[in-house]
Amino acid sequence: MSQASKLLGLEIELRVPDEIRKLGPVVYIANHQNTYDLFTVSRAVLPRTVSVGKKSLKWIPFFGQMYWLTGNILIDRNNKNKAMGTIAATAEKIKQKGLSVWLFPEGTRSNGKGLLPYKTGAFRTAMQAEVPIVPICISNLHGKVKLNRWNNGKIIIEFLPPIAVPQGGREQIREITDQTYQIMSEKINQISEESGSPYPEYKPKS
Repeated sequence: MSQASKLLGLEIELRVPDEIRKLGPVVYIANHQNTYDLFTVSRAVLPRTVSVGKKSLKWIPFFGQMYWLTGNILIDRNNKNKAMGTIAATAEKIKQKGLSVWLFPEGTRSNGKGLLPYKTGAFRTAMQAEVPIVPICISNLHGKVKLNRWNNGKIIIEFLPPIAVPQGGREQIREITDQTYQIMSEKINQISEESGSPYPEYKPKS
């Protein structure tokens, strides 16, 4: 799947520090931009990593079946009780099988709206599994891909140092979530400028 980025005319520059490759199980979090993420972020998935996706993915012909059979986790986002159970089940899977999990804390594709506010699920998962968060920052992809153009520029994917998630209540989790959002926002803006395509600015609804 990752080789499809070449068909999209994109050059992928992957920046993974050696310390990240040597880590054990973690919760990876990344910004989620559009459907092209499937062909770009897959270049950054490290060994023994699964993702958590919405249940409807299983109905995509071929891909859905492969996604489920390769150990990825499907959740029902419309059922909050099931979603809470999925956090506990995902944390247990990390502990028992020594897997890392990839999550998108925005919860949905931003589609050019900037970096959306983060939900706390990924951080609660890391807390329950007692593993760190590893931020993954992806430069701007919105509006870059023109399917009739061979060269659509460069995408930078950069891993940041791990962030410990302390045991705590709702306020502590919200605090570490907001701090991580700020760190990632600054890095995403930096690498987007570097790649020649500024990241859209998020504008909250008034």
